[in-house]
Amino acid sequence: MKLTVLVDNHTYIDRYFLGEPGVCYLIEDGDRVILFDVGYSDVFIENAARMGIDLSRVTDIVLSHGHNDHTGGLPAFFARCTQSVRVFTHPNALLPKRHDGLSISCPLSLAQLQDRASVRLVIKPCAVSEQVTLLGEIPRVYPFEQNRVIGEASSACGCCWQEDALMDDTSLALTLPDGVFVVTGCAHAGICNTVAYAKQISASERVAGVLGGFHLFEAGDALEETILTLRQLGAERVYPAHCTSLAVKSAFYGVMETVEVGVGLTLAW
Repeated sequence: MKLTVLVDNHTYIDRYFLGEPGVCYLIEDGDRVILFDVGYSDVFIENAARMGIDLSRVTDIVLSHGHNDHTGGLPAFFARCTQSVRVFTHPNALLPKRHDGLSISCPLSLAQLQDRASVRLVIKPCAVSEQVTLLGEIPRVYPFEQNRVIGEASSACGCCWQEDALMDDTSLALTLPDGVFVVTGCAHAGICNTVAYAKQISASERVAGVLGGFHLFEAGDALEETILTLRQLGAERVYPAHCTSLAVKSAFYGVMETVEVGVGLTLAW
């Protein structure tokens, strides 16, 4: 199995790829080639080309949630790639969403996606490939990760707007020989909630790593609780990315094995 970062907020020194505030990870597992999110624009396509990655091999797209910094590249993908793909997404990810009066929605509706791909609406855990499991809705069990509202989402009937607790937020659990490796988009459900659920679903006692957005921005009690809980959950290594501030990354560097994430990072198992 192999994971390549195609989009992140950051790039590495002397590696000439493009960054943007978004997420796109390419995961290769046997004959399945999975895009976990597609960034904000077509940047992932340019970065893939610079890395010599052929996106016509992609078999699956998994959306971590419905915000446009994770779904905005969908039109570019379908304009460039014509192969049949499966798209895994929570139904709420395709609802209109807004924040501070601005649209932050997925650019394609369910009907538009169904015209282009085989769409699988996922609420419960499901297998994407032999070693990759989509977690579905993540139970929110830790008190310090309870309040996760961001902006508003349209009601299912489309008649009103409601606070958006982002129940569509989900992550991936990669089954490795040395434990479960958790891959998040933004972890709006809470990074500790996510890791705990990935352990439960994978029946793994070991957490080999946690990579992705942690949606943490400030030092303080919540961060201290997060670090303590991740260590109690057995997280052996963290790869904080995307929506994780420098202050938070610095705190992790001080107490856990922490790996810098930038466009072009490749992990192989």
